[in-house]
Amino acid sequence: MKLPFQNDAVGKLLLRLTLGILMLLHGIAKLLHPSALEFIGSKLAAVGLPTVLSYGALVGEVLAPVLIILGIASRIGGLLVAINMVFAICLVHAAELFAMTKNGGWALELQGFYLFCGLAIFFLGSGKLAVRPD
Repeated sequence: MKLPFQNDAVGKLLLRLTLGILMLLHGIAKLLHPSALEFIGSKLAAVGLPTVLSYGALVGEVLAPVLIILGIASRIGGLLVAINMVFAICLVHAAELFAMTKNGGWALELQGFYLFCGLAIFFLGSGKLAVRPD
C-alpha cells in the first residue's frame, strides 16, 4: 500500500542533496586550503602512486557533488564519490577500519556515510527531480 507522503523522487532528491552538499563542502575546503592536496599527494607517494592523483580528490569532492546535486550524470557522480572514499579510507583511515569511537560508534561513520550514499546514488540514479533524470 502506497501512502500519500511516499515519493521515490523526493527521497532520491533528498539523498542527492544531502550527499552532494556535504561532500561539496569538503571540496570547497580543499580549494581554499591547497595544502590539503599536498597532504593527499604525500600519502599517494608513500604507497608508490603519482602525486598528481591528488587532484582526483577535487573530482570526487567538487565535480561529482555538483553532478549529484543537479542530477546530471548522477550515477557517475555517485561512483566518483565512492571511489574517492575508497582512496581516502585506504590512504588515511585504514587503521580505523575496525575501530570504534569511545561512544560505541564506528570510527569511520562519516567516511562510510559518503561511500555508501555514493553507491546508493550509483544504483538508484537521480530520480525524476533532476536536470537530466535517468
